[in-house]
Amino acid sequence: MTTFDEREKAFENKFAHEEEMLFRVTARRNRLLGVWAADLMKLTPEESEAYARSVVQAEFEESGDEDVVRKLHGDLLSALVEIDESDIRQKMDEKLVEAKRQLLGSI
Repeated sequence: MTTFDEREKAFENKFAHEEEMLFRVTARRNRLLGVWAADLMKLTPEESEAYARSVVQAEFEESGDEDVVRKLHGDLLSALVEIDESDIRQKMDEKLVEAKRQLLGSI
């Protein structure tokens, strides 16, 4: 294996690792958002856990955060929690920082 091949393989491994960590951070952020929203909706602990999982699953409906924002906004309004999408987006930013701290250590 040449030096070029070794460098290429190292870059590929680094990229794969970074993509995996991005996926894990996003999933953790969405779980934290689900727990936050479940608390606002006053769900039981069992319902909260199931709801948090459903928020993580919502991420897979389309790329980007819009599917998660729509789910949270719709569910919170259905539960008579007055909130707008900007509040949810702000909470997403907060939970992203928290997820990175949990998974990557202090940032």
